[in-house]
Amino acid sequence: MADDATPDSAHFRALEEMYHGAPCNDRLDPTLRIDTAEATVEFDVDESTHHAAGGMHGSYYFKALDDAAFFAVNSLVEDVFVLTTGFDVHLERPMSEGTVRAEGVVVNANPNQLLASAIAEDGEGNEIARGTGRFARSRVELDERVGYERE
Repeated sequence: MADDATPDSAHFRALEEMYHGAPCNDRLDPTLRIDTAEATVEFDVDESTHHAAGGMHGSYYFKALDDAAFFAVNSLVEDVFVLTTGFDVHLERPMSEGTVRAEGVVVNANPNQLLASAIAEDGEGNEIARGTGRFARSRVELDERVGYERE
């Protein structure tokens, strides 16, 4: 966290806008909602997310889990962009259509490394994947250059 800073809704909304403005999200059109030490990502699964056998490709499971965990962590860091330094994914159930929802939560925040976990579910509430990520503070400032603009 920045010195003497307390995460607030303006920080959360600026992170959400930064996320929605990222080019990697253009095709998926995901939604992101952030609160203190937690975040939720949702996007629709259709044929464009499928591998050759007709299910959602593992990279989309990872994206949902990593995005949710990442923004749960960055909710606590107001001055710089955090980086994913490692992420373990466990794929549990195939999914081919509907909405995937991943919820991330910070499980340990210390100055050198932040840890977060995430669980992804299909539209019927079935757990389809889970993951645990390790994150570190970067040197990239949260400012308009990365699409972060506080009101």
